[in-house]
Amino acid sequence: MALFLIYVSCETSQESSEVKSYANPPAMAIDTTKDFFAVFEMEEGGRFTIDLYEKLAPITVNNFVFLANENYYNGTTFHRVIDGFMAQGGDPSGTGSGSPGYYFENEFHVDARHDAAGVLSMANKGLVDGKGTNGSQFFITFSATEFLDGFDVNDQPKDCALDSCHSVFGKVVSGMDVVTGLSIRDPGSATKPGDAIKTVTITTRESN
Repeated sequence: MALFLIYVSCETSQESSEVKSYANPPAMAIDTTKDFFAVFEMEEGGRFTIDLYEKLAPITVNNFVFLANENYYNGTTFHRVIDGFMAQGGDPSGTGSGSPGYYFENEFHVDARHDAAGVLSMANKGLVDGKGTNGSQFFITFSATEFLDGFDVNDQPKDCALDSCHSVFGKVVSGMDVVTGLSIRDPGSATKPGDAIKTVTITTRESN
């Protein structure tokens, strides 16, 4: 049985303001010869930086960069935070059921694994009609969670129709204490919003 632990479909009483929605995934626009980073500024203070894997997961990074540059993530929260497991964000509704209006396919690379704390990966709800359900939601691991990889222990592709598969596309390189300090939260029972993201800023530098 597949255990899609990351993408939940629950409703809360949280009011949702109008958010941007798009008909299709963004066209490829990033220059993968450069190194991309995402700098998260939290509303209550604190900052962390993620090295995005533009060479290992270009489609997924392109999607994240597009949404960040559209200010899509500004004001969103880490709506689902499980101690010792992960912190999930990227949903303007704060419920775990929101999307940017489109889905795109999984993207796996054998060198991009859930093998440590600080790994950035896409949340999804499994395959639907054989297609991926990646959108805007993401999570950051608090520990190794290799059962979420798109490959098995022998580096063979998993059957994602039967098992959890999530696309890794970055890793925290500074400020991990801010990530591990996020408020624990279950969106199904919480009485207040999760910790809010003020801004996500994309920066680049020349590759070595």
